[in-house]
Amino acid sequence: MRQSASAKVMQSSELAHLAGVSTDTLRHYERNRLLPPAQRSSSGYRLFPPEALVRVQMIRGALSVGFSIKELRQIFAVRDQGGSPCHHVRKLGTEKLAGIEANIRELRSKHHELKRTLIKWDLLLKCTPHGKRAGLLEVFANAKEKSS
Repeated sequence: MRQSASAKVMQSSELAHLAGVSTDTLRHYERNRLLPPAQRSSSGYRLFPPEALVRVQMIRGALSVGFSIKELRQIFAVRDQGGSPCHHVRKLGTEKLAGIEANIRELRSKHHELKRTLIKWDLLLKCTPHGKRAGLLEVFANAKEKSS
């Protein structure tokens, strides 16, 4: 009986292609113990089990929402030893969301400040003859002096 394509071991190039990453990325994940060490073929090629694709997809997804390599290493270590890190993962997810929300607030503040600054700059530029300095960046120094 023939093995299905999804149930066979894969060389790193095939896994990388299916996961949409480079073979360097796979080696990076291996070095950081996010992927178990690959078996080697008789010719030295790294061979990954079919479940490695799901693992790489989990890694990519977690990294994309802010999990760190270190956090994932700890999570997978617990998981690979038969543990259940789910509550810890949920807690980390909550912390990541709070951090993102803080970043959004900071970006909104910067957005509003830059919009106000651009209005001031437009007024300065209207009053400044072409070719003369308008002192746009000095607006920031003046704002600091006023807030002190």
